[in-house]
Parts: sequence; structure tokens; C-alpha cells
Amino acid sequence: MKKLAIALFAAAIILTGCSSSSDGKNTSEPVKQTNNAEKTDKEKGVEVDKNLTNVKITLPASMFKDADLDQVIAEAKKDGVKEATKNEDGSITYTMSKSHHKKMLKEMEDGIADSIKTLKEEGTFASIKDVTYNKSMDEYEMIVDKAAYEGSMDGFAALGFGIQGMYYQIFQGVDSDKTKVTIKVKDEKSGEVFDTIVYPDTLEQE
Repeated sequence: MKKLAIALFAAAIILTGCSSSSDGKNTSEPVKQTNNAEKTDKEKGVEVDKNLTNVKITLPASMFKDADLDQVIAEAKKDGVKEATKNEDGSITYTMSKSHHKKMLKEMEDGIADSIKTLKEEGTFASIKDVTYNKSMDEYEMIVDKAAYEGSMDGFAALGFGIQGMYYQIFQGVDSDKTKVTIKVKDEKSGEVFDTIVYPDTLEQE
């Protein structure tokens, strides 16, 4: 279930242009993610290799199930990726400038902020009054009207934030099997945290 959710959301991100950014902290020094089981990690997660000028991101084959890889690559190049290479295992390696990677992560951050703004302005999930999150996008807090929330389907809003948070971590170089997003649901009046949702654990239980 987790891999399915990751595949669907990653395809959407890639086909819309590999959006990008990070705060300067994550791009100011060359970093290489290594592992004793490098081959296994490439198959399971996203490998991010940052050198002085470029960033290489290898996305696993599980993200491209049933996708037209040539189209995915064409779209990525159109949106600023320098190189895109299909690997024998079905994964794709992107090479982009550090500035483009930074832009990609920044657009992800903006996307999350815009999602919260839209949620509050449109009132689709009427019981949710506000949503806050930390810098690493792995902890969220939804402030809600408890009575209205418990009698509605507004809990589905957490799914969007959970997947967005996992993807932000993945493109920062966190292995997809190690991403985790915790969403606390707090009553606006009492300040009580009455529910805690953890992704992808919740998906795997379904």
C-alpha cells in the first residue's frame, strides 16, 4: 500500500516538472548519501548525490509502474533537468543543477503552504481551523472543532498532508522506507490532542 501511494504521488510530481528547493542549509555543502547495501537502497528508495555543481537523484522503479518512461524523461528535461537516464532496473537517474534542486524543494514547500491556505479559505473541510508543520515536514498539527470533526469525513485531509510530507523527505534524500509523517489532531477549544495519525503506517494497516 505504501509503495502504491508513493508511486502515484511521485509520478504526479515528476510529470509536473520535478518542482524544487531547500533552505541553503541543505545545498551549501556537498553531501553524498551512501550505504553498505547501496544496490538495495537504490531499488527501495531515492538516492540523492550532491556534488559541487550538480545534484543526482535516482528514483526507484516502483515510482514508475505503468508509466511511459520516455514521456517522464521528456517532461523532466522540458522542466529543467539536465540529464535523465533510464537504468536497467527500471529506475531513472536525474542530473540537475543545485539551483534547480533548490527550486524543486522550494516549490514543494510552497505547495504544502498553498494546500493549507486553500483548505482554510474554501472550507471544504469545515471542522479544520488551521494546520501547522515543522521545517522537515515530518510533523503536522491540525487544529479542529472536535465535535464537528468527529462527525465528518474531514480526517481525509490528513492523507494529503501525509503524502506531501513523505515526498518532501524523499526528495531531501531520505530512504522511502524510512519516511514517516506524524499528524496530531488538536481540539481548538480545549487544546487536547485527541488523535494521532502516522503515515505510512496508517496506509499499511488498510
